[in-house]
Amino acid sequence: MTPGFTPGLLCLASLLVSADETPDQTAASQPPAAAKSVNPGINRSFLDPEMDVEKFLDRFEVESREVFAARQRVLDICDIQPGMRVADVGAGTGFYSRLFASATGPDGWVYAVDLSPKFAAHINEQAQSGGVDNLTTVLCTERSICLPPESVDRAFICDTYHHFEYPQQTLASIHRALKPGGVLIVIDFERIPGVSREFILGHVRAGKEVFRKEIATAGFTFEKEVSVAAFRENYLLRFRKPSP
Repeated sequence: MTPGFTPGLLCLASLLVSADETPDQTAASQPPAAAKSVNPGINRSFLDPEMDVEKFLDRFEVESREVFAARQRVLDICDIQPGMRVADVGAGTGFYSRLFASATGPDGWVYAVDLSPKFAAHINEQAQSGGVDNLTTVLCTERSICLPPESVDRAFICDTYHHFEYPQQTLASIHRALKPGGVLIVIDFERIPGVSREFILGHVRAGKEVFRKEIATAGFTFEKEVSVAAFRENYLLRFRKPSP
């Protein structure tokens, strides 16, 4: 696969079929389109054409946010090597996408995948102004990350899994996009009744064990939970797509 996607690609990749897979096989592997959202409306604010990106920059890219403060430790855990292809799923304002682009080097590529056109436009602007030329934004759908089969070595989901309205369909698209042996990193919030903040209890639909089971059901092998010293409310799980 060549990295030359058009910025803001709208799910064109979902129409691509690998050389050893017929269209009928691809269709048969898709989960039913009639699946119900597990959390209707959770992404409404991100789809608002009037969404204020600056407001999210003030929330996402601040040292008081655990996943921002611990970004170097998280980057080390992801073990991004020069030349790798990386999917940052739910890239938001794109600060991890830019870190990954630096880590992959000129021979690698990063796909900043997001549902929000405003976030995609912001990431494009930041990449262009920063001279980052190995990063492409991918405007995904609620059911697919819109990348071709076996196109990435790493998939990264940070504080976004609980925003998946159709988790099994989205996970199926991630599973297809990962190369055999590829790694999936998931960071999300601990949801523990009586312990977690009220915001988390009301916003995050389920706890770590439920999410871990959903990801395993989608065909990923759980490897381990990795400790991050700066995390108080977050956790980090590592999965792998089995090799044949």
